[in-house]
Amino acid sequence: MALNQTIAAVTDRIRSRSADSRAAYLDLMSRAEAAGPRRAHLACGNQAHAYAAMGQDKDALIAEKAPNIGIITAYNDMLSAHQPYETYPDQIRAAARAVGATAQVAGGVPAMCDGVTQGQTGMELSLFSRDVIALAAGVGLSHNTFDAALYLGVCDKIVPGLVMAAATFGYIPSIFLPAGPMTSGIANDEKAKVRQKFATGEASRAELMASEMASYHGPGTCTFYGTANTNQMLMEFMGLQLPGSSFVNPGTSLRDALTTQAVHRAAAITALGNAFTPTYKVLDEKAFVNGLVGLMATGGSTNLVLHLPAMARAAGIILDLQDFSDISNVVPLMAKVYPNGLADVNHFHAAGGLQYMIGNLLEQGLLHRDVTTVAGEGLDLYTQEPIVQDGTLVWRDGPTTTLNDKILRPASDPFNHHGGLTQLSGNLGRGVIKVSAVAPERHIVEAPCRVFNDQASVKTAFQNGEFTADTVVVVRFQGPKANGMPELHSLTPTMAVLQDRGLRVALVTDGRMSGASGKVPAAIHVSPEAADGGPLARLRDGDIVRLDATQGTLEVLNVDLSTRAVATADLTGNGTGVGRELFEVFRRNVGRATEGAAVVL
Repeated sequence: MALNQTIAAVTDRIRSRSADSRAAYLDLMSRAEAAGPRRAHLACGNQAHAYAAMGQDKDALIAEKAPNIGIITAYNDMLSAHQPYETYPDQIRAAARAVGATAQVAGGVPAMCDGVTQGQTGMELSLFSRDVIALAAGVGLSHNTFDAALYLGVCDKIVPGLVMAAATFGYIPSIFLPAGPMTSGIANDEKAKVRQKFATGEASRAELMASEMASYHGPGTCTFYGTANTNQMLMEFMGLQLPGSSFVNPGTSLRDALTTQAVHRAAAITALGNAFTPTYKVLDEKAFVNGLVGLMATGGSTNLVLHLPAMARAAGIILDLQDFSDISNVVPLMAKVYPNGLADVNHFHAAGGLQYMIGNLLEQGLLHRDVTTVAGEGLDLYTQEPIVQDGTLVWRDGPTTTLNDKILRPASDPFNHHGGLTQLSGNLGRGVIKVSAVAPERHIVEAPCRVFNDQASVKTAFQNGEFTADTVVVVRFQGPKANGMPELHSLTPTMAVLQDRGLRVALVTDGRMSGASGKVPAAIHVSPEAADGGPLARLRDGDIVRLDATQGTLEVLNVDLSTRAVATADLTGNGTGVGRELFEVFRRNVGRATEGAAVVL
């Protein structure tokens, strides 16, 4: 089928909007590529320092005839998703030697967990950690001794930061290596019920802890479809991971085989191999549009509305909220994975997963087929699934029909004909709302607002029984300039309880919600933020706010905000404690949420 007209038009619009910045980027990359393999430019003393501890690989490194692969790792054993990476470097080095290559850990990057910091002070560093990761990866690769890079990262800010680095070093190839999701534990909806009971005092802390531990119980990503698993989807749709590699559990023979194959492929696509594929040829406008399509078709995390523009800018490409909204209008919601449904990513993968979805979207003309990927030319490669057959990794045709239509449906018979992400604009600014898990009768909320300057005050008001009527809860001074734009996901149980009591409620904020945000309508990333003098800073308790996800509007009614003074908040406490002192320069220089809230680009 021919490419969908809207997909083509959005791609052309992005290409036109990005013409100057993309041209400058491509010129920079082509000049760096023309300089040839990196190590050729190092003096003997430079190289001696780099190879001093490399033991049996020294001769190969000195000869400069074998590709040297740099490993950027986000390993730590505090994150379940990243704990499996502990053993990857040894496996990668062995796999590289098997094809006459070498590999070195070029550097580590931080990897913080929003699950650990949710509702805590440390969450105020979370978004900025993405830029730190990009910077740290840049330091690792700056030694200029690598012919390709392998990126070991999975979770929320880690993958976007690594993609920003990969684009910056786009003159060498990059392959992303996932670690996979943990096996299924307690059902996610059961976990959510216990959280809501705890919020109302119906469950004890011991019951809550038992529920949480039964959900987050082993190595791998959390199994709900939040930001971490959305990242993994994105890397396949954009051609930066091997086909079918996203949702294979850690510690399996297939997981190990895919890691080994990624190393072999990385060696093959270097300038010293036979299929040179520098990253800048993978990360083009079509790849990012394919990523947007995947985001909508899977009902992915709203955090990617922040991350994709930042990632794209690193490759000279400018995305706008309108691009997200237009693609959402034509890409159907094909998956029901928690919080959009009861299934987890393991169930989704078993039902046909990304291979079925990519094949079906290609058939419907909703994806660019003619793209360059790390696996080769064309997105059709990503309709194939890997298996270990007689001890050997092979790819076979993926499923062409869904194996569970309660989890995964064809684009012709989707769960919703809308991708579930809508741009909001009006006299309160620009933002987004994810409606894929919100009941249609709640897509419009019009009610008096209650204005809060932090999420703790919302919880206090709830505990005091102050919410007795329909309410739009406004939580402002939560943007990147104010306090680093923490997730406000800890408000979800509170808001859900109010909704379950029969109230019409909504959240409006210049902060962000988790990739697990669900059934309560939430206008997020509202920009300009309150700390930047945005309209939210002029709202007062009792103003009538209308959130209309059907029309894409966010407005205060019958109030001329221009006649009001801008409210201020005491933000001095946001600058100290738990490392916040170190990030003052980030808060001062961060861009708007609508542009990705980036600091380094």
